Amino acid sequence: MLRVGLVGVGKMGISHLAILGAHPEVEIGGICDNQGFVMSAVRSQTGIETYKNFEKLIDSADLDAVVVATPSATHLEVATYALERGVNVFVEKPLTLSIHDSWRLAQLAQARQRANQVGYHNRFIGTFREVRRLVRGGAIGDVYHVDGKAFGQVVTKSKTGFTWRSKKSEGGGCLHDYACHVVDLMNFVVGAPKEILAARLGHVHSELVEDTVHALFGYANGASGQLETNWSDESVRKMSTSITVYGNLGKITADRQECQVFLKPGHCFEGYEEGWTIKYITELQEPTAYYLRGEEYSAQIDAFIDAVREKNPNPENSFMSAYETDGVIDQVAQAHEARS
Repeated sequence: MLRVGLVGVGKMGISHLAILGAHPEVEIGGICDNQGFVMSAVRSQTGIETYKNFEKLIDSADLDAVVVATPSATHLEVATYALERGVNVFVEKPLTLSIHDSWRLAQLAQARQRANQVGYHNRFIGTFREVRRLVRGGAIGDVYHVDGKAFGQVVTKSKTGFTWRSKKSEGGGCLHDYACHVVDLMNFVVGAPKEILAARLGHVHSELVEDTVHALFGYANGASGQLETNWSDESVRKMSTSITVYGNLGKITADRQECQVFLKPGHCFEGYEEGWTIKYITELQEPTAYYLRGEEYSAQIDAFIDAVREKNPNPENSFMSAYETDGVIDQVAQAHEARS
């Protein structure tokens, strides 16, 4: 059994706690959170050891790995402390709020040769994995455009009080906390863009951070890309992420539920015939041992545990791939500032 600790028992932390607790190869070595009532409730209901701070948890619980689900601004400190003590680290997205800090963590993970992963769960969704497989296999020929979108209702009214997500220095706003998912998905499917041609960060309800992100990408092969995210869109029930890729031989569009493939007349690819073919998540998602919120959340933890066992410092969603995502985010922010 691998002993895994958990730092942060908020929304995502609770999810990770449930998945880790159900994992057949994991023993939860301890948790810590700054909310005392949460710690008391978990300890009374599960018997899991609780710690007042992450340093004590990492130093005392004899951990093989730690999952960090704290506000974004704290990721650097916690992950650095763990890696320097030989502990494998999973960090919720984004890796950090600074491209320089993300580079430091990526380099430290490599130097210590420890498993490292960031919680970009879209890479573990069967429909999106199929998009990547088809695109990189040449199913739609040469790619000339990609669209990435996400809409949700995270911030739906002006608030007098503030949370960590409403402060640029703690959560990063829609760009770092929401659009990052789409940027990482686009990188996963077609690779990182060469340049950001234009960007605009907009406000709907928030005063100190942006609620919308729009950007135009340029790729090394001449292809274009468009990023559109809005976390103040009340027309959707929950976060809705999609990607569409255009090639000279066809088009692929996908969300979490289905992957739609159009191939031009006379062209087929590995069972996909000309015209439209639709495959659903039920056909494409690999099974997981434990379902919570979506198979992708369990799948990413499974992948991390496998990386820990295999002593693999370069798994899917490594700190280095997250650093590449942070690089695009940084360029989008710069493009917006240049235009403002």
